[in-house]
Amino acid sequence: MARIYIIEDNEAIREAVKGYLELNEHEVVQFGKTANVLESIDVKKPDIIIIDVMLPDGNGFNLAKQIRKKSNVPFIFLTARDQESDRITGFEIGADDYVVKPFSPRELVLRVEAVLKRTAPSLPESGNVTSKWILENDILEIDKNSHTIKENGKSIDLTAAEWKIISYLSENSGIVLSREKLLGESLDYLYDGSERIIDTHIKNIRSKMKSQNWIKTIRSFGYKFEGKQEKS
Repeated sequence: MARIYIIEDNEAIREAVKGYLELNEHEVVQFGKTANVLESIDVKKPDIIIIDVMLPDGNGFNLAKQIRKKSNVPFIFLTARDQESDRITGFEIGADDYVVKPFSPRELVLRVEAVLKRTAPSLPESGNVTSKWILENDILEIDKNSHTIKENGKSIDLTAAEWKIISYLSENSGIVLSREKLLGESLDYLYDGSERIIDTHIKNIRSKMKSQNWIKTIRSFGYKFEGKQEKS
């Protein structure tokens, strides 16, 4: 069971989503506006947040930026703003998904479950689950159990989607992967809309890393992980 915040000013939408989520045995906390959301996160941190963009007392994008400054909790935007530029903005902020209204509550629940699956701690595996990669003078360590990544010993704070992408890239080191394949394989399903979404995720990953050379852009096609794995 997960604790889920819904920040949505339309009561009918809130209740519909709440009902479907509770059928999946999740705990749901509702907000009709941005007020008290940040304080509530400090008191009882959610496992995931569903955020409307257009709220009566503020902008969901701005709220998400404030949330991201203090917490790495995953979030999904739920909004009528369907322009590609809005989607790009959402993912640049660090969203794990972007759902456009009108929508199917059942589909939203599936997307919530997909994000929760990506962010859930893995069961301990036997043997060494940390892979170490080398590129020139830099070292990247990817831990599949804790879903963490370190570059030269320093932890990098990635969203669930970003971690999944670089993990998938490294597992296919040296192979050129198309944007479509990265979206479908690393994130479990295709986002609605342009494949430019993967470019935004890659841009975010690169901005958090010391070296910009771990991921190589293959013009007009996709991306390739450049690191070489250290053999144990």
